[in-house]
Amino acid sequence: MKMGRLAELAGDGESGEKSRTFVFQDEGHTLGNALRSIIAQYPDVQFCGYTVPHPAETKMHFRIQAKSGRAVDILRKGLEDLEKACEHTAKAFDTAWQASR
Repeated sequence: MKMGRLAELAGDGESGEKSRTFVFQDEGHTLGNALRSIIAQYPDVQFCGYTVPHPAETKMHFRIQAKSGRAVDILRKGLEDLEKACEHTAKAFDTAWQASR
């Protein structure tokens, strides 16, 4: 499935929708490591990892293997949780910056 800058590679027949590799275009270690650190903490995740296949390619492969649930739903939750963490960090920074002036 192709979703703009994100593509979903087909899984195998055995794991169904519990395991998927997603390909993010124009992304690298910054998103991969942050997203991996969030998703790896979910109790229904068996494995989570990412790779940047080659430095000359601007894409990142992100793999999720779930104990239960759909990998795409876990990815969506991870992206939402990462967005919340970024918003909190930006707000905390702005507050500290204003207090220091």
